[in-house]
Amino acid sequence: MNRLGHITAIGAVVGIFIAPIGTAAANSYEEIMEAGRIRVSIDLSIPPSGMLDDRLRPVGSDVETAELLAEDWGLELEIVETTGATRIPNLQTNKADIVISTLSVTPQRAEVIDFSAPYAALRSVIGAPAAVDVSDWEDLRGERVTVTRGTTQDAELTRIAGERGINVARYDDDATMVTAAVSGQARFVATSETLVNQIGQRNTNLAFEPKFLITTFDLAIGLRKNEPELMEKLNEWVAENLRNGRLNEIYQKYHGSPLPDEMLQ
Repeated sequence: MNRLGHITAIGAVVGIFIAPIGTAAANSYEEIMEAGRIRVSIDLSIPPSGMLDDRLRPVGSDVETAELLAEDWGLELEIVETTGATRIPNLQTNKADIVISTLSVTPQRAEVIDFSAPYAALRSVIGAPAAVDVSDWEDLRGERVTVTRGTTQDAELTRIAGERGINVARYDDDATMVTAAVSGQARFVATSETLVNQIGQRNTNLAFEPKFLITTFDLAIGLRKNEPELMEKLNEWVAENLRNGRLNEIYQKYHGSPLPDEMLQ
């Protein structure tokens, strides 16, 4: 099956975090294989992980990761378009089978969904124009920092903002946040290092750059709770494609750097 095979993108579903559904073990893996397709929730507004090319086709590192999974499992790929805030609700309401969408592993998320072994990593940073002298949280006291709602950066910034006297401005998706930074409306952003570099490339006068590291997150495939066979198969797939270098090739192609050494080992 061609990796680029038949891909169907459907609209994002607006939702909120809800409690885990049920406690009995299910077998989504068997249902997926019988259906011959896998529904993968991906945010297509966060380049280079997910985006649309000039022909409005889904591309990006998360898209290629999903394509590779579908190809290896002999399945049709259906992309369920999402935003950062609707990734987990898409799982919980059975709009998607899995999530491959820069989904960082956090204790809060692990309470409501399960995660595969990490397939990639994300460096969260504070970004600002090159001319701005910022090196730590104290330098942001009294400043307005922009972030995408529902992301790990949002959670971390919210935790720190009160004690540091930081004002938080939230956008509903990464594309809007990036546009605000490129146009000069957002002076400071809390987002991935990759997105900060892209902002810098799109407005060379401001020359946005990473200022300091917030944290490094593991990125993993999200799935509903109590899916032991699907979890096992996903972990086997991640391990094999880290070993053979295909996941690293995808990441380096879009992000310009390899996966962390400890992940490849």
